[in-house]
Amino acid sequence: MKRDWIFKISMVWFVSGLLVGTVVQGRAESKGQSGDVARGKAIFVRHCTGCHGPEGGGDGYSFLRGPDPANLTSPSTRKKSDAELIKTIHDGKPNMPPWKVRLSETESRDVLTYVRTLAK
Repeated sequence: MKRDWIFKISMVWFVSGLLVGTVVQGRAESKGQSGDVARGKAIFVRHCTGCHGPEGGGDGYSFLRGPDPANLTSPSTRKKSDAELIKTIHDGKPNMPPWKVRLSETESRDVLTYVRTLAK
């Protein structure tokens, strides 16, 4: 009987420790992954406004063939995860070049942070 009680208490402490560790790690990762809005805006102005427009509305250059540039202020963009948007920045789209050859991970994160401000 006493053994069951000790086992149950031990399991509660173990599970509690795992949960606290997960929360702390999640907070540290989210802080570490946030970018700089000002740097992101500067990169966006230099590389992205031509197609996405100065406010990210997709009203930049029009293409003769293929999809129009994405409207970065749309609800569908807001719904996408950071991982999805970083993948798009890195790998490109049919009418969007891959930026992984020109932008560092930090610069890509900065652009993403700026893009998140456009959707508000």
